[in-house]
Amino acid sequence: MKHTLMAALAATTLLGGTAMADQTEISRSITDIAAGADRHDWERVRGAFADTVTSDYTSLWGGDPVTQPADELVAGWSGFLPGFDSTHHMVTNHAIASMDGNSVIAEADFIATHRIGEDLWTLGGRYTYELANSGDRWLVTSLTMTALWETGDRGLVATAGERAASAR
Repeated sequence: MKHTLMAALAATTLLGGTAMADQTEISRSITDIAAGADRHDWERVRGAFADTVTSDYTSLWGGDPVTQPADELVAGWSGFLPGFDSTHHMVTNHAIASMDGNSVIAEADFIATHRIGEDLWTLGGRYTYELANSGDRWLVTSLTMTALWETGDRGLVATAGERAASAR
């Protein structure tokens, strides 16, 4: 009886430890995307993605989700985000919605603030991420942004793109 109880406790501890390690690594990938983009650390951003990624920003911009090489997605972001004076993507409340072996669906809430001069565009909502275990890291294969609210000037995105293009 004592050995059975000890074995059960050991198994629970090991499984719990694995789950905690997975949660930490999943949160790391999610954070690397947001914090890396704010810091213009494009290697950090790229390192959080699988080679191919689907991005869905249809709740904000319409259109269709896009599946593309992660290098192209990151190149697109690096082509306009530096046109803002600053950005701050606060991604919080990371949670694993489901886990099936080497794939995970995770969710997080966000507030994204974009500034040029005194003008702001701020947006809030949630992200749903699909991640795959690459062996040494959980990599994002898909992200879906659901915009719930916004305030300020959405036109700052076009201004930022123009500013970034003229700086190249």
